[in-house]
Amino acid sequence: MSEKTPICGGFQVGGKVEELEAQKQIKWHHMKMRDDGGSRGRKNRRSWPGGKLKRAGHILAMVAIVLLVFFGASTPHHLHSGFLHAKLEEVIEKNYTKAGLKEERLGQEVFNCDRSHFRTDVCNVRGNIRMNSINHTFVLYAVDSRTNLGEEKVKPYTRKWEKSCMDTIHEVTLQSVPASQTSPIVCDVQHHVPGVVFSTGGYTGNLYHEFHDGLIPLFITTQHLKREVVFVISELHDWWFTKYKNVIQEMTNYPLIDFERESHVHCFPELTVGLHIHGEQSIDPMLMPDHKSIWDFQALLRHAYRPSSHEKQENWQLKASPAKGMPQLTILIRPRTRVLLNIGQIVEVAKKVGFQVNLLKPLRETELKRVFWMLDKSDVLMGVHGAALTHFLFMRPGSVFIQIIPLGTDWAAFTYYGEPATKLGLQYLPYKIEAAESSLSSKYNSTDPILTNPASIVEKGWWEMKKIYLNAQDVQPSLLRMKKLLQKAKSLIHP
Repeated sequence: MSEKTPICGGFQVGGKVEELEAQKQIKWHHMKMRDDGGSRGRKNRRSWPGGKLKRAGHILAMVAIVLLVFFGASTPHHLHSGFLHAKLEEVIEKNYTKAGLKEERLGQEVFNCDRSHFRTDVCNVRGNIRMNSINHTFVLYAVDSRTNLGEEKVKPYTRKWEKSCMDTIHEVTLQSVPASQTSPIVCDVQHHVPGVVFSTGGYTGNLYHEFHDGLIPLFITTQHLKREVVFVISELHDWWFTKYKNVIQEMTNYPLIDFERESHVHCFPELTVGLHIHGEQSIDPMLMPDHKSIWDFQALLRHAYRPSSHEKQENWQLKASPAKGMPQLTILIRPRTRVLLNIGQIVEVAKKVGFQVNLLKPLRETELKRVFWMLDKSDVLMGVHGAALTHFLFMRPGSVFIQIIPLGTDWAAFTYYGEPATKLGLQYLPYKIEAAESSLSSKYNSTDPILTNPASIVEKGWWEMKKIYLNAQDVQPSLLRMKKLLQKAKSLIHP
């Protein structure tokens, strides 16, 4: 799969239009996100109305103080934060249940939106819900006088903070009206399972965003439903479904609904509009039912891409059978920017170190199943920073991931690939390009800040960084340094 220029505009390496300007906010939100209710994706998680929360504030304060005193002294430091968080939630939920303020999953109407999260808005509706795709609207016909009435507009995509991108996302309207005063539109299709509404617009077309903005949040939001959920997709692309059909079928037992093209009226008992998201290409087990993690998502991929008996017989997982005892190194090839200029020499060095080398140039028409099994059989994955490195999600925990980091991309390289790979259980080895190894050294004086102080250029903003470090830079790693790194990688491989 090639790195397609996304709809939202700008070349993407992790799709960061305006992102460098927001780095401080993002870093702060990375720290804050564990305690942010909008990211939780729990089965019964709902936002409490502001008035009810205020009336119950004294209960929460007392609970928090008791927990801090009682558990703080006896809990080991490395478990302290998560343990307190879990206990506090447990007691809060019990108190809200006793006080009659907690919304039960069954039998109670809900019309509520949580807009507190930095990355996403998520709305929950429960009751007699009817979809009218002609005017992009879902209507709750409320029978309970306590149910919130009114209208909410949501853009169900997980880049809420990035205005230039969100401006392109189609808006979904939610309405809550009194059933006694309105005649409901007639249902053509009655569903008996929840619906989840999300968008495949935005940066869809870029591998990083297809997983980070879409598939991983979709897993977070719906895995507890065990495939008993209907997906309603805004801006659905046929090629996207063809590409991810195997994965989508692991998340739902039902046909997809194309929101803009569907002409029938679909009725739901419950609806979630928008997706929950945790961190960069990661899942926080503390925020998940049954402590599901990124390993569970990878297990879903493995099951989705399992080879048929015919494919096993053909042994198509690798183009060549590995030599006995030789570790497998797969190198991702970039065709246009941030090219490995001395790839031929690097391959020869890797062979001398003792690797069997496979070159992978993902194209749009490349079947992801084949890529998955090629990487699942690999011991080491190496590539230059860019969206194709999202393929690290296909690597076995314990394997080695080498990211070649061009000048000016240090923060993005670690945040979007290095740290998530470590969370997946990969052994991460960064190779940081020095000025002399960058093609920029032939374009600028050796004292130019572009070479000596890339951080000062990055601070000028995304477009300047993109122009210089992403679109106009190739790399030529030192063969001596590369040899040492490959030797280290080989030593880390489990026998």
